[in-house]
Amino acid sequence: MLASAACFTANVLLVRALGEMHAANIWLVSVARFVVGLIIVSTVYSREFQPRHLYLNRKLIERGLIGACGVYLTYLTVIKLGAGRAIFIGNTYVIWGALLAAWLLREKLRPAVLIGGVAALAGIGLLTNVFSTVTHPGVYDLLAVVAALASAYVVVTIRQLHGSEHTSTIFAAQCIYGLILCAIPACVTFQPISSQAWLIVLLASLTAGGGQLTMTRAFRDLSVAEGSLLQMLVPLGIAVGGAVFFQEHFAPHELIGAALILGGTVFTALNRGPVNVVQAK
Repeated sequence: MLASAACFTANVLLVRALGEMHAANIWLVSVARFVVGLIIVSTVYSREFQPRHLYLNRKLIERGLIGACGVYLTYLTVIKLGAGRAIFIGNTYVIWGALLAAWLLREKLRPAVLIGGVAALAGIGLLTNVFSTVTHPGVYDLLAVVAALASAYVVVTIRQLHGSEHTSTIFAAQCIYGLILCAIPACVTFQPISSQAWLIVLLASLTAGGGQLTMTRAFRDLSVAEGSLLQMLVPLGIAVGGAVFFQEHFAPHELIGAALILGGTVFTALNRGPVNVVQAK
């Protein structure tokens, strides 16, 4: 799980580096991630992968389309808002996922979800300057929230698919439908980039796939609470990396907002009770 957190942290920081190089075609970066993901699934899970299910199962189509949109929006907001700010907002998917599960899956809505939700919402308000009279939230702040909601819906959808589909097929749905959504825009907007930028695109794609696989494997042996707690290292690592490598800084009230988001999501993740986890078998 620590390896997974390190991979996801590196993935976001590599995409941020592309932005610094003015080589961040988000359509292209997304396509590269989806292609590498398909190669990994086909190589590691060749026996379990069920490609026919990708167009026969409506829930897989939903998972693929919404998940692909979430990936694109996450990368876009990382470039536009900075890595730390975008990922702290995106991390609120833990709260939204718990609320959606209570609505769509009829799970019991525990007090921890409400307490964590209030803290996270207050944190978003501070981080996006909702309460400021000088600056106001922008469109990319809103898109970061939309990305978090997309991730939350995907989590719930994966829970619904858990009994009927293998992890590899669920992951491949995002890759296939992501390619359908992003391939044409990537071709239309393509501009030549340096060999160094191509290397970073490849590394970003590999770290995304590596993060997914190591997280899936880790959940065989870790509880949801343990795994979720370790995954909370991702926004912290990204915030530190953003400050060290890209001189991203938070104002005092933004630091408080980030802390509230992190605290709210950790509290919710650790106090939700038993949860089914999608595992590779």
